[in-house]
Amino acid sequence: MIMLHRLLFLLAALAGFSLPAQAEERTGNLYWAPPNYTVGGEKIDTLLNFIFVLTLIVFIATQTVYIIYIIRYRRRPGHKAHYSHGNNTLEFWWTIIPTAIFLLLAVWSNRIWAELTMTPIPEDAITVDIVSYQFGWDIRYAGADGKLGEGDVKLFSVNNKFGVKPEDPAAKDDFTSTELVIPVGKTIHVLLRSRDVIHSFYVPSFRLYQDAVPGRTIKWVHFTTTQTADLEIACSQLCGTGHYNMKAKIRIVPQEEYDKWYAQKAAAAQQALSAL
Repeated sequence: MIMLHRLLFLLAALAGFSLPAQAEERTGNLYWAPPNYTVGGEKIDTLLNFIFVLTLIVFIATQTVYIIYIIRYRRRPGHKAHYSHGNNTLEFWWTIIPTAIFLLLAVWSNRIWAELTMTPIPEDAITVDIVSYQFGWDIRYAGADGKLGEGDVKLFSVNNKFGVKPEDPAAKDDFTSTELVIPVGKTIHVLLRSRDVIHSFYVPSFRLYQDAVPGRTIKWVHFTTTQTADLEIACSQLCGTGHYNMKAKIRIVPQEEYDKWYAQKAAAAQQALSAL
């Protein structure tokens, strides 16, 4: 009976393996980062490629030595084992070389980080206020006056989801959007905040990742896109039961299309303000 059960299990397994896969076919990049769409992203890719190639070379070298030693120094009749007490010269170099490599990577990566985050933001940059919450993103743009109303994390409430100061006249004509629409080639300055728990503003194609921390306004996030695309903001922090669905669309469009979209949104906000 046991043998019969095992035979039936084996036949079922073979039948299952023979069925065609029903999952959706992946058409994107399976083995490396997605295409880069920002100025400066290529510097991050250069660093990643260097680390990948270096790791591959070290892996091949170590595995080659490992295999050679397994074969050459295997146990054989008539051969006595030799117990080595180490080689000071080898130990010196295999300590110095990895240390030098790690220092190189540390200096290199910190320099890239400084270039991408600490460079002055252009005066004509478009400032967008993005507030994360469980489980979504609220996005706010400056209205027709071109000035974004000042927000304060201490003023978050059910009726004030951006924490805007009521007395700030610049906030009167601001408008909101369910998607991040940006013109290609223009610097975008993001004000990033969270209303509840730690979330993260994660856009792989921008080579950009930044946590949104409750009680803080993150002001360093800025980027300039290089081509049009349809992307998504994703939260990569496990922020609760709805984390899997926390995303928002990003549309990188030509300047003319952005101007048309912005004019329509600003006009609608102005009309709503006049109706009050």
